[in-house]
This record gives sequence, C-alpha cells and structure tokens, in this order.
Amino acid sequence: MSGVKNKMLRDFAVQPVVAPVRAQVLANLREAILTGRLQPGERLVETTLCEVLQVSRTSIREALRQLEAEKLITITPFKGPTVTRMTLKDAEQIYEVRGLLESHAVGLFTANASPQELKSLEEALQRFEASVYANDALARIQSTDDFYSTILNSWGNEVVREILNGLQGRINYLRYQSMSSPHRATHSLKEMTAIFQATKERNPTAAAAAAKYHVEQARDAAKKMLEGNNEAED
Repeated sequence: MSGVKNKMLRDFAVQPVVAPVRAQVLANLREAILTGRLQPGERLVETTLCEVLQVSRTSIREALRQLEAEKLITITPFKGPTVTRMTLKDAEQIYEVRGLLESHAVGLFTANASPQELKSLEEALQRFEASVYANDALARIQSTDDFYSTILNSWGNEVVREILNGLQGRINYLRYQSMSSPHRATHSLKEMTAIFQATKERNPTAAAAAAKYHVEQARDAAKKMLEGNNEAED
C-alpha cells in the first residue's frame, strides 16, 4: 500500500479503549472497506497493516479471517488477502434474498411485536433520521442495522436471521453504496417510516410490501453506484 494510503489508514489506528484489540482491528478494517479507503481489488499487506494500525500480526490475522468469512476480503494462496470486488450479479442476488426474507420477517414482527418492541423500532428509526440530517454515513449504516435487528431479533425466523447475518458484511457494503447516491438517504428515511407506520397500525401485508419496496429502491440505487465504480475502474 502506498504512503498516501498509509496516511489515510492511520485514522483507523487502534485506540486504547475498553473493547478488545481484535474487535477494534476488525471494526476499523471493516469501516475502511465500507467507506472505500480500502478499494476493491486492493492487496492487504499484513506488515503494513500492523504498522498503520499499531497492533500485532496475530490481531491482524484474526481480523482478516473474520473479514474473509464476511466475504469482504478474498484470501488467495501465494497472493494473500485483497478487498473483494462486488459484482452486479452479487448485488442482484443479495437484494433478491433480502427482499424475500426481510419482507417475511417484517410481516411476522408486525403481527406479533410487543409495545416495547415497537418503541425500540421507533427509536432506531429516530436515530436513522438524525443520521440523515447530520449527513453521517456510518451512523446511517448503524441505525439501519439497529432497525432491522430489532425486527429480526424479536420475531424473525431463526434460519432467516442466520442467513441475513451471514450476508451482513456485504449488505452493509451495499448500503453504503446505495446511500452514497444523491438523495437516497432521504428516500430511505421515507421508506423506513412507511414500514414503521404499517407495523404500528398492525397491518402485516402493508408492512411486508413496504419492506419489499424499500429493498427494491435500495437495490436500484446501489446498482447505479456499482456501475459507476466499474466504469471508473475501466
């Protein structure tokens, strides 16, 4: 990695806080990938990462193994790890699965959620709204995670939850791409508000339809951004 890249990554150096070092390294590298500081196809050199993140090689290797499991990086024999390139086909398939499973989970949540669970969903939506107006990209990703985690952890089918958790790294990568599209975050806020309103009114059919529409709109925005990125690389 170049000197300029090293300087950019120093912002992600692990800080002396309570969280375990491995968790910090993982979070920092994941953030660097989501935000594009580490570009698709870029080779990750362990010694360089140790230097810029100021941690041991063991911590780096543990984080890289987890990122490989999330399919955010690809480790090739005799070449080492590189940031995974998300193809349009990958994105299409992930959004297809999301549309089917999330709409189902939202319908279940709407029919069964307790008042406290509805309140938690509303609070996550409020955090997302605040992040939109603050133009905080990472907070948008986190609050969207919170919104859907509330739904999945409350009434989502266990297998559905496992499948979506396995896709979480790539879902968040695509979310970042999608919300980088002009005005997408404000449109997403309207769509998530429609989901919440339908759940509050105890209308599973409307809630599931709103969730499916939200995924479809996110898919279209992410595809445009990926197409633009691919053209720039060409």
